Amino acid sequence: FFFFFCGAGSSQVTEVAFHFGAADTLAYFFLLLRKAVAGGSRVVVVADAAALAQLDTDLWALSPTDFVPHCADTAARAVQGRSPVWLVTDAAHAPAGRFGVLVNLADAVPTGFAEFARVIEVVSTQDADREKARERWRFYAQRGYSIQRHDLNLKRAD
Repeated sequence: FFFFFCGAGSSQVTEVAFHFGAADTLAYFFLLLRKAVAGGSRVVVVADAAALAQLDTDLWALSPTDFVPHCADTAARAVQGRSPVWLVTDAAHAPAGRFGVLVNLADAVPTGFAEFARVIEVVSTQDADREKARERWRFYAQRGYSIQRHDLNLKRAD
């Protein structure tokens, strides 16, 4: 995975990456988070409320060596300040300039995505998910964003 970060107010244009073909979206997502946090990244994860509640539960259930510190945007300020991963339903709830990566697990393009150095779209192998991802791809492309495609099926074949 490739991650880079810039601060708020940077002239850096948001980079968008689609990770297609996640056979086990949850397992891939956890791997992505572990790598990002291990690399010193701060990550905002956007999804609907039900998915975030499940992600929170699943993140707490990981083994101690795989644990990823995280919080919801409703957590106490002390917890928020120490958490490299925020789980939110709206990226606008994350404090500006503190996070470089936005991981989108929602069906729509997140509001405020352009405030992040990098947006990662995780796409499963399900047809409905792939179709929604194509709509998000068109949205970014029509606005001139550079899009990177990572085909996870090709990586498994290597």
